[in-house]
Amino acid sequence: MEFLEKGWKKADLHVHTSCSFDVLPAPELSPEALYKKGLDLGLDFITFTDHDTMEAYELLGLEREKLVPGVELTIRDLESAGHTIHINVYELDFEEFEELKELVKIEPKLLSVIKYLKKHKLPYIYNHPLWFEFHEEAEPSKVPELAKHFSVLEYNMHELKLKNEMIVALAERLGKGIAASTDAHTGKFGQAYTLAKGANFREFFRNIEKGQNFIVPEDLTRKFLIEEMNTWLDLTFEKSQQDREAKAFLSGIKPVDAVVKLSRSNLLSCFPSLNRKTMELFSLLANSGIPAAFYLHLEKVMAKQIAREIRDQKPK
Repeated sequence: MEFLEKGWKKADLHVHTSCSFDVLPAPELSPEALYKKGLDLGLDFITFTDHDTMEAYELLGLEREKLVPGVELTIRDLESAGHTIHINVYELDFEEFEELKELVKIEPKLLSVIKYLKKHKLPYIYNHPLWFEFHEEAEPSKVPELAKHFSVLEYNMHELKLKNEMIVALAERLGKGIAASTDAHTGKFGQAYTLAKGANFREFFRNIEKGQNFIVPEDLTRKFLIEEMNTWLDLTFEKSQQDREAKAFLSGIKPVDAVVKLSRSNLLSCFPSLNRKTMELFSLLANSGIPAAFYLHLEKVMAKQIAREIRDQKPK
C-alpha cells in the first residue's frame, strides 16, 4: 500500500482476546496467538482492549515489540449520561488500571474518568457511541453532548453503515478525530484499521486527534454477520464439549447467544451425536441468512430511530 510505503503506520485499535468475558476461551483467541497474528498482519501497533481487564498483558508482559497496553472500560453512568458507555484507554500501566478500576467502582461518572485520563495524559477513544446495552433504554440524544468530551470517536465494524455515517458526521461537526476498528471478538481483526504517521504510538494517536489520518473502514453486512455466526458456532460447540466449566459469555448478537446457551446444555454434553446434529442444524440456519437478515432489519429500524432523535435534538 502506498501509504505504508511512505511511512504511515497501521493499527486496529479495538481487539478482544479470550481474556474478555464475551470471548470464548479457545487457544486461537488467546493473547499469545492474537499477538502473533497481529505481527503476521503487519500491524505497526498491536493493542488488546479486553473488557475491564488487563489480563492479556499479565500474560504477554508490557515490553513486547509493537505492543501497546490497552483496556475497554465500562462506565455505567446512568445519572448524567443516561446509559452505559465504553471507552478504550491506551498506554496505561497496571497501577493506573487499578486506580481507574477503583474510580469506576466508587464513582461511575464519565467526567470523573476523563479527568483522571487527562491528568495522566492517557489516550482514549469513545467506542461505538451509538451502541446501547440491551437492558437499558437508549438515549441517543445525549450522545452528541457526550462526544464533546472526547478527541476521537470510533468507526466500528460491528455497527451498521448508517450508524457509522452518523458518527463521522458528528465528528466532523464537533472537530473530532475518527479511528476505524474491528471490535473483533473472534480473532478476525485487521479488516478495518486506521492509518497515521508517528514514530511511536503517542505521535500516531496525536495525528488521529488532529484529523491527520485515514481510515480503512468496514461495516456490519449480511455476509460478515453470517461468517461471524459460523465462527461462533464452530468455536462454541467445539469448546462447550471440551470444557463444561468454561466462563459464560455473550456475543452481543441475540440469535448467536441463544445457540451458545443451548450448546452448553447438559443434554448435548451427554449425547455427542445430538450435539453434532444440533450444530449442523444451526449451521444450516445460519447459512440460510435468515437470522442475519432479521438481526440487520431490527438494527436498521433502531438506527433510523436514532437518526430521527439526533436530528430532532435542539442544538445547544
